[in-house]
Amino acid sequence: MIYQFKVNDLEIEVDYPQEDIEEVYLPLLEKLTNLQKAKNRRLIVFLAAPPGCGKTTLSYFLQYLSNERKEITPIQALGIDGFQYTQNYLNNTMINGKYLAKYKGSPETFDVDSLIEKIQKLLNENISWPLYSRKLHDPIYDAIKVEKDIILIEGNYLLLNQGKWAELKSYCDYSIFLKNDYDVLEKRLIERKVMGGSSLKEATEHYQVSDSKNVLTVLNNSLPADLVIELNDNKVKRD
Repeated sequence: MIYQFKVNDLEIEVDYPQEDIEEVYLPLLEKLTNLQKAKNRRLIVFLAAPPGCGKTTLSYFLQYLSNERKEITPIQALGIDGFQYTQNYLNNTMINGKYLAKYKGSPETFDVDSLIEKIQKLLNENISWPLYSRKLHDPIYDAIKVEKDIILIEGNYLLLNQGKWAELKSYCDYSIFLKNDYDVLEKRLIERKVMGGSSLKEATEHYQVSDSKNVLTVLNNSLPADLVIELNDNKVKRD
């Protein structure tokens, strides 16, 4: 079945087979529901994946699916892309002799301190959360009000075992890692950049300079997850 979602200001269509819904996604939501009830507090779930894997779309789908079933506690999907530094900051800040804008999307271009602070507050109170716009190419602060009992946070580096990123997992009750073929990710990332207004040449160059390295960073330097979902030819395999 085809589902439509607005992801970072872009309209996305995605097909989630009914078999995957019944065998993977609904059991996952049931597990999270039971875990939240057992802990009797707000549950924090991480969904990590390499860029282009479809984690943002999946998080919105799981949010939608949780609201369709009365027996499941509704979840709220949040992304970490709103914690990227502004384009102005990236254009005027250098690392290794090059402006950060050249590496946009890499771990260095995120305000991880603010992300940690928000998640700490999230454990005990309803807060506002930033959103990233692929039309504006900048974060929109205080865009989302967080209020559900199960919060699903998605992002490339949530399980990254490097620097301050490694602190994040201590705030997570359950973690999911999403995988896909490297060639599929390359195609998706270039297409996504074009959808955001870049030329094919610009999108390909950005992939070679930044996105490809970020994919490998996530694949090679992520902490173990409670659940691994592998996507091949649009079919799900659980590890």
